[in-house]
Amino acid sequence: MTNRQIVIAELPEDALRPEHFRLTETDVPDPGAGEVQLRVILMSIDAANRSWMRGATYRAAVKTGDAMPTYAICEVTKSNSDRLAVGDIVAAEATWSDYITLPAHKAQKLPKVPQLSHLMSVYGIAGKTAYHGLISIGRPMAGETVIVSAAAGSVGGYVGQIARALGCRVVGIAGGAEKCRWVQEELGFDACVDYRAGGLSRALAEACPDGADVYFDNVGGKVLESALNVMNERGRVVCCGAVSQYDTDAPAGPRNLPGAIVVKRLRMEGFIVMDFARDDDKCLRAMRHWVERGQIKVTEDIVEGLENAPQALIGLLAGENKGKRMVRVAADPN
Repeated sequence: MTNRQIVIAELPEDALRPEHFRLTETDVPDPGAGEVQLRVILMSIDAANRSWMRGATYRAAVKTGDAMPTYAICEVTKSNSDRLAVGDIVAAEATWSDYITLPAHKAQKLPKVPQLSHLMSVYGIAGKTAYHGLISIGRPMAGETVIVSAAAGSVGGYVGQIARALGCRVVGIAGGAEKCRWVQEELGFDACVDYRAGGLSRALAEACPDGADVYFDNVGGKVLESALNVMNERGRVVCCGAVSQYDTDAPAGPRNLPGAIVVKRLRMEGFIVMDFARDDDKCLRAMRHWVERGQIKVTEDIVEGLENAPQALIGLLAGENKGKRMVRVAADPN
């Protein structure tokens, strides 16, 4: 039995293209002492995948010849550890592959849920990122105005719905009129501004007549610049990602820094989801409550087939997804 892997054929210097990846086959890896063999079921597709190709971030840089790293939901198929048994469903740092092996202590056993993909979206990395960033850094209060960019994306959609559940007014930023309609009609945002239409600063000012108290930034660049223009004094800026900067060799930062931060006394803080792992149980209780009450709609964008992972990432960077994008490598266990 062979193990398919997608490796980096060549590091991109500008926009990511299919030829930067190569599908290879290797032997299925056997677990050593204290290790488990995992069958990859669902792989997370994130803008961060592209940033890892640019150099070291919060993790080591991805290099030519490396199998593409990913967060994945997997099934234990062989175990040489008392920690995990064959058939257990786990979350793990994996690669774009059919199978991987790793030390058992690096795999997290997951609870049983009616739909496995929800452990990747609303109860997984997307929902946790939205909750921890908004609650722990944004600290929204009922009646405040919250802006979120990439509002139709995997994290942004949950940020807005959580803020609405907390009694905030929510303004999204998304690309294209159709996406903006979807964000308002399906996700319940109060307003959504199309950054592709031009005049973003003016449009945000019209959508936020009383200014904004929290901005959850997934984009960076000119969108961040425009959002800072409408922030109220003592506002909070949550820096989650900078997708506009990952796929270019000429990244640009906002021109109104540090001036806007100083004049408005803003607090601006970046994070990654693992920073708040200690609060994951609290997060999951809250997300389940809001989902059960219908205050959060679960949106997922599942691409079928390991071989389609490169195009899934390229499409995500172009903004074609709605909700959490993931790639299905294998069927859910019976």
